[in-house]
Amino acid sequence: MNPLTRRRFLAVSALTATGIAVPFALTRKKDAPVPSEKTAAAGEPFIWRGIALGSGAELRIYHPDRRFTETLAQKALIEVLRLEKIFSLYRDDSAISRLNREGRLNSPPADLLAVLSLSRKIHRATKGAFDPSIQPLWNLYADYFRRHPKAETLPSEADMKKALRLVGFDKVRFDDAAVSFAEKGMGLSLNGIAQGYITDKIVELLRKNGIRRALADMGEIRGLDDGKVGTWRVGIKNPQDESQVLLTVPLQNQAFATSGGYGTTMDEAGKFTHLFDPRTGLATPRYRSISVMAATAAVADAFSTAFSVMPKTDIRTAAEGEDAKVWLVDGENKVETVG
Repeated sequence: MNPLTRRRFLAVSALTATGIAVPFALTRKKDAPVPSEKTAAAGEPFIWRGIALGSGAELRIYHPDRRFTETLAQKALIEVLRLEKIFSLYRDDSAISRLNREGRLNSPPADLLAVLSLSRKIHRATKGAFDPSIQPLWNLYADYFRRHPKAETLPSEADMKKALRLVGFDKVRFDDAAVSFAEKGMGLSLNGIAQGYITDKIVELLRKNGIRRALADMGEIRGLDDGKVGTWRVGIKNPQDESQVLLTVPLQNQAFATSGGYGTTMDEAGKFTHLFDPRTGLATPRYRSISVMAATAAVADAFSTAFSVMPKTDIRTAAEGEDAKVWLVDGENKVETVG
């Protein structure tokens, strides 16, 4: 098991276009929601499908000039590649890889600082449940279950305590001059927010280029709608049968993200997942899945990760602070709305 596969990062395929507006049919990460269209837009959308951030990606752009949309889609993919050079744990030359390797990154990119600033805000709003400094804990689990794939117990208490001493977003220092760690051996993984941030950046690019209706899915979903055509709809999957949708909800000029422990498990039995509680080191989510609708994909992404290990009362408080809506799927596969 590669210790950095919690959410695999970028591999973009060649640009393709089709004149047929078909429903979404992507090979996506297991915890991703299922988008569809409520109504057909006037005219056919330009559609690009490929792989972004390790999972199925799609852009739907509505504009009468096909050549313009093809050029714009190419610009969007170039932007995704630029951001991968900042956030990808798979690239040795990425900003985050250099930071993790050296413990300090001078003159950090503005996008990295933006994500770290938002992470600090969400870290506080979730009482520490969202914590990008989780990487040492992830490495511990991945290494342990690589050596003991059939293990039914956690890594040793001593190893857990050692890893937890290196976890704590308050130990990450950052400003325009540098990003640095207070402890040697610390590391960041922004996988729980970067997909959403990149989705937001693509929507921003489309909007600045005059697009009024589009759907961007770079691992998390965000819709762009001028209000004249109707809304998109997103589906919350059944964690026990991904061919089924438990609930669909309308989406208009908002973002949507889903996290579920079933998406990536650490052990062969699937008892321990990629959704850690950074305060305790445990890797057993409270819910089968959490779905969040928010104004931005970055917030929805980060909240869906953190809420997986939070009690409902704390989820409600954090969601209200960002005017977010939350749906959780409990152990009996019942959907409950929180907030």
